[in-house]
Amino acid sequence: MKYKVLERFREKNHDDLIYEANGIYPAEGYKATKARVEELTTKKNKYNRPFLEEIKSKKSKE
Repeated sequence: MKYKVLERFREKNHDDLIYEANGIYPAEGYKATKARVEELTTKKNKYNRPFLEEIKSKKSKE
């Protein structure tokens, strides 16, 4: 699953890779754990704000 980056951050689990706002997470060649995604999509982190948002797939309505 891919996520939109809401705010610039350094990913400690991806060799300190910097993710820029409006970018895609995880970067090619990296995997995200369920626990890390939960931490980054909620306020359950030391900065008390979300850094990622799930990208919803657009399904055509017929």
